[in-house]
Amino acid sequence: MPEPRLGYENLGLGVGLRHPHFNYILENWPAVDWFEIISENYIDSQGRPRHVLDQIAERYPIVMHGVSLSIGSTDPLDFEYLNKLKTLSAAINARWISDHVCWTGVAGKNTHDLLPIPYNEETLKYVAQRVVQVQDFLERPLVLEDPSSYVTFAASTMTEWEFLTALTQETGCGLLLDVNNVYVSAVNHDFDPARYIEGLPWESIVQFHLAGHTNMGDYCIDTHDGHVIDPVWKLFCLAHQRTGGVSTLLEWDANIPDFNTLHAEVLKAKKLIEGQPIAPTADEKSNGSQVPHPAHRIEHEVS
Repeated sequence: MPEPRLGYENLGLGVGLRHPHFNYILENWPAVDWFEIISENYIDSQGRPRHVLDQIAERYPIVMHGVSLSIGSTDPLDFEYLNKLKTLSAAINARWISDHVCWTGVAGKNTHDLLPIPYNEETLKYVAQRVVQVQDFLERPLVLEDPSSYVTFAASTMTEWEFLTALTQETGCGLLLDVNNVYVSAVNHDFDPARYIEGLPWESIVQFHLAGHTNMGDYCIDTHDGHVIDPVWKLFCLAHQRTGGVSTLLEWDANIPDFNTLHAEVLKAKKLIEGQPIAPTADEKSNGSQVPHPAHRIEHEVS
């Protein structure tokens, strides 16, 4: 068995905990390996969502995944928010805490979006210093996810995978490799997604995300509203081969299906790992191909 990365074990195959499935989970206690929560849905809640989470946390491993850390913002770190994360983590025995390499707001305003940062030495130094502060406060390694993006910066002097590699070297943080985000950004910015995955530090990858997206023809949008497409599964197989396997989670945040459909989607990963083919579902067949043609990309740069 490989050593747990940063002390974080391979939890197996999990799904995102979403409120439409609360009753089903409490009534059936399905054979899912673990759940990931959106941290912001629970840090200020003492109502039913938190009551449900407490019950689930007694039976399943829980991972916390946030969308408000804003590690790339020029605003000061929000230590009130970080304290809430730390308190919830202790209460539910969260295995780790993750967020995104992005910024979500400035001047105290939250855009509720995951916005890209320029990839250069100045940004690296700034973000690394903030990551160290967060890790010192949380008293554990932070796990950071690659974002999907729709613009690039003229000020960037390195690729995203080079930036993430340097960030792990500077801070000791972990990586959450969102395989779908790699694919979406690769389509949008015309790079080789396999090269991206090959360029990451395997020893720092703690977790994978899988999800569906929306093909707009010339570009893709990270919508998390459907099945994982074949090219993303192929990238997952590459990442699994290179890492030896890490905790793998399926996200499905819009047009959410019943729990069994959700769970069956992430279990496809097990078939692929074992070398078995996966057949498309009936609704995948009816929707037709979701694979955009690689000859058409969007190219946007901001200075």
